[in-house]
Amino acid sequence: MGLATGLVMAAGLAAADPLEGTWQTAQDDNGHFGLIEVKPCGPALCGKLVRSFDSSGKQIKSANTGRTIISETVPSGNGQYKGKVYSPDRDKTYNSKLELSGDKLKVSGCVLGICRNGGTWVRR
Repeated sequence: MGLATGLVMAAGLAAADPLEGTWQTAQDDNGHFGLIEVKPCGPALCGKLVRSFDSSGKQIKSANTGRTIISETVPSGNGQYKGKVYSPDRDKTYNSKLELSGDKLKVSGCVLGICRNGGTWVRR
């Protein structure tokens, strides 16, 4: 019974999406950055802001802590994801394109024809 339980648990761990985990964002328009924790939310992936930092790396309080930053995100093949990304510094939600390569995540998105490069996030 113990071996079967171990195999089932190992299979569950192997099924985790490579995007899951904690990501440090690029600096925003204000020089701030944050840590986003990505995990499953229904059939998609979502990421919440868990900590915020100023441009010097000092942790700061943010009204956006706990806010969903990545939502409705699903893999589209070859390390690519599509979904939505909220940008606190511009108070806009973008249709996003995420490109995962190892421990780096290129983030970009568009809203009403206006596109933005969200920089490269790094796995923490």
